[in-house]
This record gives sequence, structure tokens and C-alpha cells, in this order.
Amino acid sequence: MIYRAQFPRSLFADLDRLQREMQQAFSSSSPSIRGLGRGGYPAMNIGHTPSSVEIYVFLPGIDPQAIEVQVEKGVLVVAGDKKEDVPQETEKEISHINERFSGRFRRVVTLPEDIDPDQIEARYRDGVLHICIQRRATSQPRQITVQ
Repeated sequence: MIYRAQFPRSLFADLDRLQREMQQAFSSSSPSIRGLGRGGYPAMNIGHTPSSVEIYVFLPGIDPQAIEVQVEKGVLVVAGDKKEDVPQETEKEISHINERFSGRFRRVVTLPEDIDPDQIEARYRDGVLHICIQRRATSQPRQITVQ
């Protein structure tokens, strides 16, 4: 958890915080179903079942038409644009912290080799994009009867 003072006390404290955040951003690798990424917008949950890969992307307040989902060569890309929905600052009103993301976003996930790129569903409901990617039938476990 990152602690931030509501009202910055010193320039050096802010520079130190910025340096830590930059180191964290560059030290984490891109997320894949084999490991978890840290941070980033939008937040994602990635998991799997024996028959599919399940990805949940949390995109509250975004028009589904503004979301782009692509799969190419085993890589899933979720991109889009989040419009700014907060009022602009005025002379009398100054923001000290604005943690709501706005602007262009892009998340990239490396997928396992056994997915079927022709069997992908993407559904957006209540601010959550659910992407279900089926695995190839040949890679799914099956019970073999012993005679």
C-alpha cells in the first residue's frame, strides 16, 4: 500500500515518492496467466479452468464501444479511451490528489499456447469486461477407461 499525504510537505518527499513509483513501474513485467503484474489501468483478474482462460477487466464508466479487444499470435490486447469525467479546476477550487485515470489505456497479456483463437467471447456488464477464451479440445484433460 502506498501512503500519500493529502497535502505535500516537501519537494524532496515528493521526489522520493516519485522515484519509488517509477522503480516499481519499470521493475514489473507484463502480466500473463503464468504470473501477476502489479498495478496498471485497468485492473485485471486472470485465471483459468480446464477448458478456458478467464479474464476480467475492470472498466467502470467506459462506453463498451470505446473498448478494443484483439488477439494475435498468443497475445491479448485490451485498449481504449476513458474520458475525463471530473470538473476542471477553478481559481477557488484546487485538487491536491486526482487518482481517477483518464485518457488512452492499453493492457497486454501473454496467453498460453493451447488457446483456440476462434473461440473467444467478450461481454461487458456493470463496468466489468469478461473475456472467455476456450482451450483447444485436444489439450483438455480426458478420462481414459482401463479395460
